[in-house]
Amino acid sequence: MSVPQVAVVILNYNGRKHLEQFLPSILASVYDNLRVIVADNASTDDSIDFLHRHYPQLELLTHPANEGFAGGYNWALKRVEAEYYVLLNSDVEVTPGWIQPIISLMESDLRIAACQPKLLAWRNPDCFEYAGAAGGWIDSFGYPFSRGRVFDVCEKDEHQYEQTAPVFWASGAAMFVRATVYHELGGLDSSFFAHQEEIDLCWRMQLAGYTVMSCPQSVVYHVGAGTLPRGGRKVYLNFRNNLMMLCKNLPWYEKLWKIPVRITLDAVSAWKGLLGGDRAFFVAIVQAHWGLLRWMLFNPQRPTRRRRPMRELAGVYHGMLVWDYFINKRTRFTEIMKRGDR
Repeated sequence: MSVPQVAVVILNYNGRKHLEQFLPSILASVYDNLRVIVADNASTDDSIDFLHRHYPQLELLTHPANEGFAGGYNWALKRVEAEYYVLLNSDVEVTPGWIQPIISLMESDLRIAACQPKLLAWRNPDCFEYAGAAGGWIDSFGYPFSRGRVFDVCEKDEHQYEQTAPVFWASGAAMFVRATVYHELGGLDSSFFAHQEEIDLCWRMQLAGYTVMSCPQSVVYHVGAGTLPRGGRKVYLNFRNNLMMLCKNLPWYEKLWKIPVRITLDAVSAWKGLLGGDRAFFVAIVQAHWGLLRWMLFNPQRPTRRRRPMRELAGVYHGMLVWDYFINKRTRFTEIMKRGDR
């Protein structure tokens, strides 16, 4: 029986330091049919020179422009043939046997379109990492969280999420994707540029009848950013992209009332930041709402698949995460789930 080919594709932008530090662990992965590819997203540091000097045998794709995470991967994966892609951040350290458990799981069920390993914090390996922990969930108003991470609280890994389970989204920091499904659905939405584009893709996978899984038997360590800075482009992209994702994928009767609620909650958050002296945070959210309006007016893409209600999808918490976290002070995934709403 042939071993499926897996292409680990590392999208790099000025990440020379991370490539130097973490490429050795990736190249030491134990898997019989593995390609490791660096797709450079128009870096301005010495990443390419470093790879030519130290890893001349490595497959290297060089993009002439920086199209962000979404556009960069779409460009690169059009040029890579494999049965499975792994979208891997350059700041991830992998363990030797991290590939096989996920490929075995995905091979066992052709409906599984994406899967993630357990993400632990590289600087604090006893704790889950912000970017995906043990698998991504979402609440009924579009707020993403994870098994092991709710807003800024990352739990200690006490093996409480060791079970393989369906989730709503798999982290883009280390995301296994069935190549045929990636191309069938048009890949990541390049209008997102960066942030939450993998959640949008996983949502579209579920709408198309596929499953997204978490496989904690595979473990990686992610440096990441922990919490995002409270202003500037990252905040803008997160708020804008989250609303874009809701507009794209919610059925009209949910969108009709959920979008106004989300915009109101965003406004509360923005004014809270401004009154607390964080003008940049306020400005970023206002700009995000204008960005959403521009996208709605000028974006030529429209979803082609039937939009199913969120209650029919896996990994959806049917309460309001903001209320449970800030008012009821439930900061752990298991505490949130005690409401019994799935």
